[in-house]
Formats: sequence, C-alpha cells, structure tokens
Amino acid sequence: MLFLWVFGDNIEDAMGHLKFLVFYLLCGICGGLTHAALMHAWNPGAAHVPLIGASGAVAGVIAAYLMLHPHVRVWVLAFRIIPLRITAMFALGVWVLSQFIMVLIPNVGPVAWWAHVGGIIAGALLIPLMRRPGVTLFDRRPQSVA
Repeated sequence: MLFLWVFGDNIEDAMGHLKFLVFYLLCGICGGLTHAALMHAWNPGAAHVPLIGASGAVAGVIAAYLMLHPHVRVWVLAFRIIPLRITAMFALGVWVLSQFIMVLIPNVGPVAWWAHVGGIIAGALLIPLMRRPGVTLFDRRPQSVA
C-alpha cells in the first residue's frame, strides 16, 4: 500500500479519477486471472490457496509509473538505514525484475507472484491507452514544431 500511496496519485493525475479506478480494477483482475491460470500450471499443489489482496493492482500502478516517469528521483533506504536518491527506473525496475525472478523459484512463501506479474503486464499495456491526451510516456516532453 506504500507503493500505491507514493505512486498512485501521479497515475491518477495522468488519467483522471474514473479512468484510474477502471485501470486499478483491471490491473487487479488481470493479476488475479494470471495467478489463477499460471499458479495452477506452475505449482498444482498450491492452486487451492485463496488470493487475497490488491498487490496485482498495485503492481499495475508501478508499471504505469515506470512508463510515465522513469527519470524521477525517489528516496530509498539502502540496507534499511542509508537514505539514497535514485531514479524510479532503477528503484522500481529492480522491484519489477524481482517479481519475474520470484515466479521461477518454487515454493517461495504465500505471495501471489503471478498476480504481481499479471498486474505489471496489464499496467504496462493499459497506460498508453488510458492516459489523458497530452500526457507523454517516459518523461518525454512534446516537441514543438519549428
């Protein structure tokens, strides 16, 4: 929820309130469906575990933020004590990469890794379609015509 609090308002600004609600719900649905489909195929014994939470939807918000504002500098705590200011591309990119790695490791606790992956993919696919006109991807500014 910290990720949603920090990054969600920027995505909502880029879409508007209603589109953001639809975006958030679609990312959550896609995350849940991805988890249901691939968890059963990947680990049949764990397929009966219920899915609770909004992590797939939040993962979609993270993917959208990466596509809109990769060069924004954010504060992180390295080793939980050292404050560092790094780009969102690095901070969130490492998180996204870790989600794809975690689905490859069998039996890594009760975390819906596939829901995260499904939400990431949904967020990356939906943000170009759902952003407001004039909102550019990858922090690009509209070019003026000479």
